[in-house]
This record gives sequence, C-alpha cells and structure tokens, in this order.
Amino acid sequence: MDTENDIVKIAKQTLQIEGDSILSGIEKIGKEFESAVQLLLSCKGRIIVTGIGKSAVIANKVVATLNSTGSPAIFMHAAEAVHGDLGLLLSEDQVICISNSGNSPEIKNLIPFIKSRGNQIVAIVGNMESYLANQADYVVDSTVKKEACSFLEAPTSSTTLQLALGDAIAVCLAQVKGFSNEDFAKSHPGGALGKKLSLTIGEMATRNERPAVQKNTPLKELIYEISSKRMGATVVLEGKKVVGIITDGDIRRMLQKQENVARLIAEDIMSIAPKTVNANELAQACFLLLNNNNISQVIVVEDNEYAGMVHIHDLIKEGLAD
Repeated sequence: MDTENDIVKIAKQTLQIEGDSILSGIEKIGKEFESAVQLLLSCKGRIIVTGIGKSAVIANKVVATLNSTGSPAIFMHAAEAVHGDLGLLLSEDQVICISNSGNSPEIKNLIPFIKSRGNQIVAIVGNMESYLANQADYVVDSTVKKEACSFLEAPTSSTTLQLALGDAIAVCLAQVKGFSNEDFAKSHPGGALGKKLSLTIGEMATRNERPAVQKNTPLKELIYEISSKRMGATVVLEGKKVVGIITDGDIRRMLQKQENVARLIAEDIMSIAPKTVNANELAQACFLLLNNNNISQVIVVEDNEYAGMVHIHDLIKEGLAD
C-alpha cells in the first residue's frame, strides 16, 4: 500500500466533499433565509444559539462570530437548558437552533419550552422532515448529500455547512447593520487585527524614550543621547520643533569622512526634513511608511511639536509587520 499517496487522496477527497457541500448551500439561500435574517435583525435582546453534540461545538463558534461582528449572542447547551440554563433566555431574545437530524431527544425536549416563552426559533437543520424543521419559525436548510467521513457517518460535511451558514448569517447581520472596521476594533482591542485597526503611533511613542538634542549640541553629548535612549537615533530640535535627525549610521559615516570632529555639533551632522507622522496616525500605516522608505525610526509629532519616536522593531513586536 502506498500510504503517502493514500493519505493525500483521502485528504483531497475530504476537502472536495466538504467544498461541494458548502456550494450546495448556495442554492438553498432564498426568501426563507432572508426572513430568518430579518427576524434576527429585529432582535432587541440577544441571539441565543443552541445545539447538542458536534452541533453544539458549531453553535459556540457561531456565537463567537456573532459577538465579534456586532450581534450580541450567547451559547445555551440544549441538554443543560432544561436543567436550569433556560433561565438565560429573556423575552426579547431570539433563538438559533442547530441540529443535523433535528430529532435528537434533547432538541425535542427543549423546543416546546422555548416556544411557550414566546421566543422565535431559526433552525439550521439537515433534515427538512424533522421535528425541529416543523416546529421552527424559520428554517435554514443544511442538508448534505453525504458526510466526508462516509464509512463512519461522522459529522464532517454537515458541520462544515452548518458553520458556513452561521457565518453567512453573521456577515449579513453585520453588513446590513453597517458594522464598521472601527466597531470591529472596539471588540478586538487585544488582538493583532484590533491593533491594526485602532493602535495609534502616538500611543506607541509614549512607551519609549524620547531622544532629543538641540541644533548646537556637541558631538559627545549627542552620541551619549543616542546610546542612552536606545532608539538608534536622536531627533534634532530648534526649541520644540523638529528640524533634523541623527542616526547611529550617520555618526559612523561622519567619523569615516571627518578627521577633526572635536568641534562638530548636531547641526553639522543631521539629516534635514526627516519623516514625521502625526500622533493620531494608525501604527499599521507607519510600518508601511518605514518599510517603503527603508528607514528604521519614525518621528512622532503632535500639534507640530516633538512627541516621541517609534522604531520599526516596536511595530514588529506588536504584530503589525504585514
């Protein structure tokens, strides 16, 4: 047996079957799906997502996606709901129930209690003749022709389609609501994506030393300023206004060219018109500025005055280097 080729073949078949299952879901999107989304758009409370078994795992992911895209949601395990967790369900909430068979005992026990409380149900269900499909207010069809793991009938294609349909609902809700990048950043402040959308270069500058000398600062003092502040450069100021920059590379090049350096001052060595950015600029954009100009430091200004310096290594550490 050619084990390596068999593994590659099985993996490709799995992805092909699951991909086909998702594509089959496109044909099932229509008025019923639109009505289900409209119901969830009108929800004044939370979207409660429930399921059992593998569908419960998918439900948890759908909840995470809804929450991160502007639709408050809570997971409620179908088995635990009838043992007290049904208290999560408030009068203004709406319910998404995910089940492949639509006939599991836990689902059959739960649905009457939800309906008795007046909450409406959107079913993502793989059996259109099931109890859940018949009891739900709106039905999203997640029927698949076969599971990718067909010899065991393990949930594979069915859960893949459930997940894709949950994503489709979340994206529809977000776009119709006008959920923006700024809104997304507010709910993702700690992640790399949130940083790209919200972290300003001014915030980063406050964490660093602020190397600075005046135009008439002697060479010895400016070298000390560069080495002690550990930014690889120092800004040259005239009062509080930025007029130049001196990097450690500038110092090395100057020493190679000049024999008498005793009387040199910052003004003699500095590069004029250095790159500066306003403190409220996004840090992600500043990484592109540094990268495109092949420089290692960017000078941050606020109200036309020196506010600090950020090194490219700072941006890389924040995960902004792409």
